[in-house]
Amino acid sequence: MDAVIGVIGGSGIYDIPGLEEKQWRTVETPWGAPSDQLLFGMLGDVQCVFLPRHGRGHPTSPSHLNYRANIDALKRVGVTDVISLSAVGSLREELPPGRFVIVDQFIDRSFAREKSFFGEGLVAHVSVAHPVCARLGDVLEAACQDEGVDVARGGTYLVMEGPQFSTKAESELYRSWGCSVIGMTNMPEAKLAREAELCYATIAMVTDFDCWHPEHDHVTVDAVVKVLAGNSDRARGLVTATVPKLAGPRAMCRCGCNNALDYALITAPDVRNAELVAKLDVVAGRVL
Repeated sequence: MDAVIGVIGGSGIYDIPGLEEKQWRTVETPWGAPSDQLLFGMLGDVQCVFLPRHGRGHPTSPSHLNYRANIDALKRVGVTDVISLSAVGSLREELPPGRFVIVDQFIDRSFAREKSFFGEGLVAHVSVAHPVCARLGDVLEAACQDEGVDVARGGTYLVMEGPQFSTKAESELYRSWGCSVIGMTNMPEAKLAREAELCYATIAMVTDFDCWHPEHDHVTVDAVVKVLAGNSDRARGLVTATVPKLAGPRAMCRCGCNNALDYALITAPDVRNAELVAKLDVVAGRVL
């Protein structure tokens, strides 16, 4: 099976340049509608599927995104690897606006979102100790070097609920925890990708210093948007540089992403909820 690359576009990223044979398609899922139609196309010899996380024109807030539908839809159409593009604030002086970060850890402080495909009638506990795919991280790092993108490899992404930005006290707290960047969208997205046995990696694009910084104590949308425009152009170029590096037959991931459910299901088969099992046909069909 050849790799099929899914790209989730964050704020300001609503398409992929250079995509050929483009077609927007509606994809239905048992979890409801994803954020938008999915854009199918080819980058060279590689099939790509693009999903604008907030929908085209950004009509949906982080708290109201249907994360389960988004991940199910990507898996349902054959995606094997997911590259997540996300605008973030910086919690570190050495990560100024315009810098990219290949995230390797998350702290999830969201609280108003459905965080699992599993639940009452079919319980599963999936390991997210290492929540991103190091293999994809390696490819993203190589593509950044090829494109001359200023990137930091490794960092912890603090996911807040939003939609408001942080208080200064919160920002200082997250800095004391050793977090690198702060955003509102990559959880439960990363957790759900792991449950769906998809390889997942985040490239976080710094738009501003969070309000801890004495010169940036009032984060504004106008200031964020100014940096976002330049970041978005570089991010699109990064996608077109990354995808060809993933071309060809798709082997099992060395990180174990593709068999994350092997030992996760705990509910006995004879008491599993049949309706939930049916909804999990694509996400967990391999082990059900």
